[in-house]
Formats: sequence, structure tokens, C-alpha cells
Amino acid sequence: MSSEPETKTEQKRLPKAPGLLRSSGLVGAMTMLSRVLGLVRDMVIARYFGAGAGADAFFVAFKIPNFLRRLFAEGAFSQAFVPVLSSYREHQPVSEVKRLVDAVAGSLGLILLAVTLVAMLGAPVLTAVFAPGFLEDEVKFALASDMLRITFPYLLLISLTAFAGGILNSYDRFAVPAFTPVLLNLAMIGAAIYLTPLMAEPVMALAWGVFIAGALQLFFQLPFLARLGLLPRPRVDYRHEGVGRILRLMAPALFGVSVSQINLLLDTVLASFLQTGSVSWLYYSDRLSELPLGVFGIAIATVILPSLSRKHAAESADQFAATLDWAVRAVLLIGLPAAVALALLAEPLIATLFHYGEVTDRDVLMSAQSLRAYSAGLLAFMVIKVLAPGFFARQDTKTPVKIGVIAMVANMAFNLMLVIPLAHAGLALATSLSAWLNGYLLWRGLRKQGAWRSQPGWGRFLLQIVSANLALAASIVWLKAPVSDWLAAGGFQRASDMAVLVGVGVAVYFLVLALTGVRVRHFRQR
Repeated sequence: MSSEPETKTEQKRLPKAPGLLRSSGLVGAMTMLSRVLGLVRDMVIARYFGAGAGADAFFVAFKIPNFLRRLFAEGAFSQAFVPVLSSYREHQPVSEVKRLVDAVAGSLGLILLAVTLVAMLGAPVLTAVFAPGFLEDEVKFALASDMLRITFPYLLLISLTAFAGGILNSYDRFAVPAFTPVLLNLAMIGAAIYLTPLMAEPVMALAWGVFIAGALQLFFQLPFLARLGLLPRPRVDYRHEGVGRILRLMAPALFGVSVSQINLLLDTVLASFLQTGSVSWLYYSDRLSELPLGVFGIAIATVILPSLSRKHAAESADQFAATLDWAVRAVLLIGLPAAVALALLAEPLIATLFHYGEVTDRDVLMSAQSLRAYSAGLLAFMVIKVLAPGFFARQDTKTPVKIGVIAMVANMAFNLMLVIPLAHAGLALATSLSAWLNGYLLWRGLRKQGAWRSQPGWGRFLLQIVSANLALAASIVWLKAPVSDWLAAGGFQRASDMAVLVGVGVAVYFLVLALTGVRVRHFRQR
């Protein structure tokens, strides 16, 4: 049988792809659940371990495999794999798609297994590289190294999970991969509560929680792959044409899509030289800035990559440009008010979520400084997430590499300029500044290549969102109590006051949008 009839049969069997707004909303809802549980997880960690040496050691041991996950699994690999898989779906029969999945599973798995074994053996070396400041504290250094041996296999498990999620996303099954991170948070919460009393070193419970979570996330997705008929039978085949294309695209993509993660890691390296607590302050503030980034920015990027890849494969340049324009507007609609709210409510948010147990008033104030600095770059982080797929969907990885190198060098320079006068907050601000540079260069590159073209109505849209954000800021300033009141209040009082602030702010923002003419139908796109 020829490939053409089989491809058409497959297309008839698959349901029609949902609209981008609906898909983004679904992914956003699942991600919101995950991020809320993530905040609960961090509240539990803060209550049990505070911002002391044990917490600093764990955050480094978790950040290393988590950084590599974002760099390889969700970064370079996903951006290389999804376009190639989409191309196979468009032009090859189902049997060839299955052969690609099997070959990628075997080849990727073997590489990850080798990397994991080497990293576990060389855990002290990795700890010294990623947190050199810990070398001055033998106890903290040894603890971080021991925990890294337990947490690093998470990279193997979560990379295979990302591989499974990439297949599901390519077939418009967005909900399952978006829900999967919930299992990480549940596992870590359970480990903190139930394993901590069983450990000679209590903080080791968190490391075991990370390992358990990786296994849960991978096995959760396998039944859904089986329903698609794409449950892989791993086969090592580096000569497979699709595997070769993916590997060639991955190498430069490491810089293109993950520069912000490299910048955050550089923050951790420098923060390890600062006073105790600096790593934890950056972690707590980064977690809060990651909430809107994950719920909206990453959700939109997740949805548009398969769509852009299919449009490029079908040579539909106008729809490709319109999809990118839609994504940028959607990010502005949500990212700008999120940044305004984080900047104005930095202390109240940190106090509401983390001011329990071992977390002191000073920890709240110091974390708020870096949160405000991260909020300055939140919109840029989100723009990067939706612009980078514009390159990767067209299998152009060279341009993002050049931009990524420029942004990374700029971040190093900003770090050196700002870390002395602003300490840990200077590191966060440097990351934000380099993100703006990265986002601008991506946007300029897409415009020069003709991949992104402005659609009608930008002037009016900007006036609408600026008006709504001014109203949002005014309502928050009017209602917000002094920081001292938030620090003195009990947990229930802080939570209820925050609920009122958030509720009023959201209502004011969307009311002004509605009054200025913004409607949901303007963002519906299939």
C-alpha cells in the first residue's frame, strides 16, 4: 500500500484539531492546578526546612537535574522532536511514524542512561561546578552531593516523560502532558510529610520524593500512548533519518530555547557565594514568577508548536504568521497584568505563601526584592516562549543559537555589574534584562525572515491593555495594606486579604478590557 492512502486514513481517524484558544485554556487549567500544588509544595518545604543550609543544599541538588530537564527534555529535544514528528505525520504513513517513535525512544534512552550513570558517579564534581560557594562549607557540600545522586535519575525519567508528552501534544492530546507535573508536586508533598520523620537527615526525604515523582510521571503517560498505537518499543538506531534530523536540530537548540534557564543557573552559582539564604530567596521568588509563565506562556507555546509545525509543513505562510501574532497578543493580554501584580504585591505574596515555620520576616523581605526584579522580566520570559517556536517549527536552529549566545553573554555582564550593589536581587534583575534582549532579538529575527507579520489592530489593542493595566495598578495600590500588617497577620488573615486583592484586581482588569472593546471572540483561532 502506498503512503498516501495510509496517511489519509490516519487523518480521517483522528478528530479535528481544537482551536488554539480552547487548547491553550485546557493546558493552562492543567498547568494552573500543577502550579498551585507546586506552591503548596513550596509552602510545605518552607514550613519544614525554611531557608537554611539544608534547604539550600536540596535546591541545588534539585536544580541541577531540573535545569537539564528544561534544557534538554522540554527545551532542545521537544523543539526538535515535535517538528520532525509533525513532518512525518504530514508526509509519511503510520508505520513510518511508529518506526520513528521506536528509534527515538531507544536512542534517546541509551544516551540518557549513560549521562545519568556518569553524573551519579561524579556528583561531587557537579556540585562543585554548579554551586562552587558550597566548597567552603563541607557539611552543605556533602549533603548536596549525596542528594544529587538520588535526584539525578529524575533527568532520565522526566526526559522520557517529555518524549511521551511530545507525541501526545503532536496529536492534540494536550491535557495528559499538562496534568503530569501534578504528580511531581504530590510526590514531594507526600515525601516531606511522611518520609521526613524516617530519615536520619530529614531533608533527604525531598530527594527521594523527586525520584519517586519521575517514575510516576513516566508510567502515567504510557497507557495514553498505547491508545494512539504509538507505545514505543525502544530500538537503538542512530542511522534512522528522523533520529539524525532530531540530533542535528537539538545541538544548536540547546542555546536557542533555554537561555533563560542557563541564566537562572548562573544566578544559583553566584548566589552560592552570597550569604546563607540567598539561594532559597531566589528559589521562592522564581517559583512565584514561574506561576504565570507556566500557566500562560508555556501553555501557549505548547499549543502553537505543533500548529506552527503543521502550517510550515503545509507551506501556509499566512496562517503561520497569523498564529505567531495571535500568540504574542495572548501573552501581552495575560503577561503584562501578571508582571504588574507581582511587582506591586511582592511582599504580600511571599508572606501569604511562605511566611510559616522557619521562614522569618527578613526572608520575606529579601525574597520580595528578587521577586520584584524577576517581575520586570516576566513579559520577556513569556514572549521568548512563544517566539522561539517560530524558528523551531521551521527547523531553523541556527538563528536562535546566535541570539542565545548574545543574551547569555549579556546576562553574565549584567550579573557582574549588579550583584555587588544589589546582591541576590541584582542577579534576578540581570536575568530579566537579558531576557528582554533575547526576546527583542527573536522578534527582530522573525520579522526579517518574514515569518511574523503584524496583523491589523495593534495600535488599538495596545491602548486597551495599557488602560486596563493602569486601572489594575490603581486598584491594588488603593487596597493594599502596609507590609508590616502582612508580616504581623496570621495565615488565614493573609490568605483572605490576598483573595480580596486578587479578586478585585482581576475584576477591574477584565472590566476595563470589556469597556474598551476587547472580546473573547477576538482571540478565537483554529
